[in-house]
Amino acid sequence: MNKSNLMVQEFIMIGFPGIQDRFSKNILFGVLLVVYLCIILGNLLIMLAFLADQTMHTPMYLLIFSLAMLDLMSSTTTVPNLFVVLTSDLAVISITDCFIQMFFFGVLKAAEAFLLGLMAYDRYIAICRPLHYFSIINNNLVLKLIICCWAIAFVLVAIPTIVAFKLPFCGPNKLAHFFCEHSTVVKLACGYDLIVSYASITLGLSVKLGPLFYIVYSYVRILKSVFKIESSHGRLKALSTCTSHLMVIFVFYLVGTGVVITNSVPGSSEDVRIMAALLYNVMPPLINPIIYSLKTTEMQAHFVKLIKTKNTPQRH
Repeated sequence: MNKSNLMVQEFIMIGFPGIQDRFSKNILFGVLLVVYLCIILGNLLIMLAFLADQTMHTPMYLLIFSLAMLDLMSSTTTVPNLFVVLTSDLAVISITDCFIQMFFFGVLKAAEAFLLGLMAYDRYIAICRPLHYFSIINNNLVLKLIICCWAIAFVLVAIPTIVAFKLPFCGPNKLAHFFCEHSTVVKLACGYDLIVSYASITLGLSVKLGPLFYIVYSYVRILKSVFKIESSHGRLKALSTCTSHLMVIFVFYLVGTGVVITNSVPGSSEDVRIMAALLYNVMPPLINPIIYSLKTTEMQAHFVKLIKTKNTPQRH
């Protein structure tokens, strides 16, 4: 990447423009710190449960493990940045570091969208073709498909990131955000190019909507198969295997839609836009471990066994 055309070498992050007094910053810092610690604890527990329990080494739990890893990484890419903004008088980030952060955050969120589509495929095979599930789905195949999710996300996010990096930045350099969000950074470029912005938005929406369309298609097929089951108990049992996945999808796309709306509606305040982005960063990683811990019996059994082991006195 050629940086010869860059006059500005760093950005100053101001976080929430409407939250600049020390008391409000301290309150937000305290709340966010608790949330972030819960994110780390919840997702690490999911990952450790998978690694420690051989009975959970199945395609479904491999997907859940991958989701937990993505959630942990995506929140860690941005949330500590807000801690710096809230605790320092001058939060500065170099342009290179800014675009690196932008790239990794974009890849992680895109990979998560593709992973949710892959999880829909897993549920589709499990319900629509149950007798052939283990002949079609196995850990090796799922691992390869997860790598494909990452690779596709890498390529799709690299394109708008490189294009944005080549734009000239000659000032101003104050970034009204707590991390290097693509559209916010691009608006600081000299001769702000609407074509570049719209192209990036279109690519971003396709990354999110492509998996969503496949998810909807998969669940239409799943519902058709479920309604063919004669017993009501069988229908409920089949649907119960999908509830956790559907809840995760709902949270991911609900907060994602909030970001799109606040960025698109004229007159939306910067604080509302940034708050929507913050929720997009912390809500899925915070809620997903709770959903899977409450809805999957194997996960519950592992945690109960872990607690019993810790509480059992050691015999010498």
